[in-house]
Amino acid sequence: MMSRNISKTDTQLTHRKVTFDFSKTTLHWIPNDPFTSQFLSVIHTILPAGEFFFFRLYNKAKHDITDEKLLDDVNGFIRQEATHARAHNTGTNDLLIKQGVDVQPYIEKIEWLFNVLLSDTPLGYTLSKNAEKKWLIARLGLVAAIEHFTCVLGKYALENTRWDEMNADPVILDVLRWHAAEEIEHRSVAFDVYQHLSGNYLMRYLHMLIAATGIISLWALGATDLMKQDPAFSAQKPKVLGRFFWSTWQNRANKGRLPSVATLVVISFRYLHPSYNPANEADTQQALDYLSNSPAAKQAATAA
Repeated sequence: MMSRNISKTDTQLTHRKVTFDFSKTTLHWIPNDPFTSQFLSVIHTILPAGEFFFFRLYNKAKHDITDEKLLDDVNGFIRQEATHARAHNTGTNDLLIKQGVDVQPYIEKIEWLFNVLLSDTPLGYTLSKNAEKKWLIARLGLVAAIEHFTCVLGKYALENTRWDEMNADPVILDVLRWHAAEEIEHRSVAFDVYQHLSGNYLMRYLHMLIAATGIISLWALGATDLMKQDPAFSAQKPKVLGRFFWSTWQNRANKGRLPSVATLVVISFRYLHPSYNPANEADTQQALDYLSNSPAAKQAATAA
């Protein structure tokens, strides 16, 4: 028997086969702000492995979904996440590697996290059927927490005007905002799946603790890795545990160029409310309005 009102997604999730040309984009794509440029560019190295992990995980989970609308949402979610991975992979190759940045050691760490530690056989261990089911639910819960962040940060990207005022590279801005808009579009899917297959409220605390710690840590590690290779930071020698990185992050947050650590903490606590509903975290129409004007999305629609 089909369950009802499981899906909270209020739009058909469209697969937009976007492409981006980074050939004219410089490493410091926000003029006179190498810190914010590198801080945001690190997403190109983090996201591909993570997005492909989502792709594999939800392809596995969808066999347990009994709600037709939710299953349709999941298929749309999978297609969008795969395109996100490919777009950011292009960013890694064309923006970073072609301009001499060695990102391979960092990417290998990210791939180990998603392809080994969080795989169906974590660290190479084959699980029993019962443990396999629990491990699937645990990872779905973790992704639901991560998707809460991507939704709220996506809203931040769509509403941030400081990047435009600073004449940031339009291609990068379109990448960020196209991705942001699609995160808002499918913001309810991961949480709906978790609620449908488990819904354990107390475990959400653990999932968010891991997600929040992981996001901040991976971002800091990746950003400082990029900055260490950038001559603009030769005097500061940024370190994850160094004062320069964290104080400069706060400085850029104060100027409206980045979300602050405090903002990320507040975001995480909202997920823990018993009545949490991702549909309330952003506006689908705002996302669709951007997508109707996105150069890449418009080009993809024309080519379809």
